[in-house]
Amino acid sequence: IVKDKTWTGFANAEESYADQAVGRRIQPYWIEDEARKIASTSFKVAAPFSSYEIADGHLITGQQQNSGAAAARLVVEKLAK
Repeated sequence: IVKDKTWTGFANAEESYADQAVGRRIQPYWIEDEARKIASTSFKVAAPFSSYEIADGHLITGQQQNSGAAAARLVVEKLAK
């Protein structure tokens, strides 16, 4: 699904912040680390906890919860076409 696509998701900096907040590692895998292992894809992140969304064809992704409204707008725009 992400082959030849540019997309985003929870950044390592955000994962680290969440882990520090609870005092232990929460997730066994970090999205950014795993995404960067996938050949023929481009994973991008913005400043931690900022609104950041990417549309690449029919794939629409947001970096984290603060990106929800912006990603939803992209979905609505795509559906309106």
